[in-house]
Amino acid sequence: MSALVDEQKLESPPEGDYKLPRIKPHMTSEIVPWLRTPKTIWCPGCSNGTITRALIDAILGLELDPEKVVIVAGIGCSGRIASYLEYSTVHAAHGRALAVATGVKVADPSLDVIVAMGDGDCSAIGGNHFIHAARRNIDLTALIFNNSIYGMTGGQMSPTTHTGDKSTTSIRGNVEAAFDLSELAHAAGATYVARGTAWAYRQLVDVIAGGIAHNGFASVEAMAACPVYYGRFNLTADPAEFLKGQKEHAVPASKFEEGESRLRDQYPVGLLHHSERAEFVASLARVREQAQEAHHG
Repeated sequence: MSALVDEQKLESPPEGDYKLPRIKPHMTSEIVPWLRTPKTIWCPGCSNGTITRALIDAILGLELDPEKVVIVAGIGCSGRIASYLEYSTVHAAHGRALAVATGVKVADPSLDVIVAMGDGDCSAIGGNHFIHAARRNIDLTALIFNNSIYGMTGGQMSPTTHTGDKSTTSIRGNVEAAFDLSELAHAAGATYVARGTAWAYRQLVDVIAGGIAHNGFASVEAMAACPVYYGRFNLTADPAEFLKGQKEHAVPASKFEEGESRLRDQYPVGLLHHSERAEFVASLARVREQAQEAHHG
């Protein structure tokens, strides 16, 4: 259920009405031109490179004008893609990527704006921007690299670290409950909510593409593998075993029990929520037109 007061204005389409794009993966030779460098500072076994490739695959599959693509990134491991991608990019302050992206979209509504954030960047210091971008239904695609921990700064617990999980700041086990970011986005008013994993690459590409193609606020949660910190403390430090764990834990959304929150060992994947309502920038433009007509009338 949406937490918006005006939830009656949300128009949910009939089941099966919205179809995700089906993107044919591109060859490496087609991906490489959209990278500024073949080298990254990501740890061995980190899946951020996989998610970054999936993003490029989605952009190419949708045949977007590269001159109209803008990537706004926050601070953290995922934020490095602002240095790696050969598109117009902005490396924003910690937690402020969505605020910057909102300004970009309002300034030029013709742009395809994608916001790359980590789970901590998005839901801790940036949590307020996240829920209000969803509430406004501004046409942005929030791509959340969720590794359930703070990776870049030393393995501290984040708002998505599950109860009982260990980190450098919860060595005896976390006593707090974790955010379910996708349900948080839905409750705040996001009109497209999806989740994918680094393991299921083609599904991840499709849900990213679906978010970009959707006219409204899209939240795409990409379950990331962090064997160096999260895995070593909790699951496994072996990157391959970590990805196999994602395969075992991910449940198709159609088979996931309604009302259950995402758990560490079981979570729904695919398109989770979709609805249509007025998009923020378009609504803002109509208000401006009405104001101008009133002024000149």
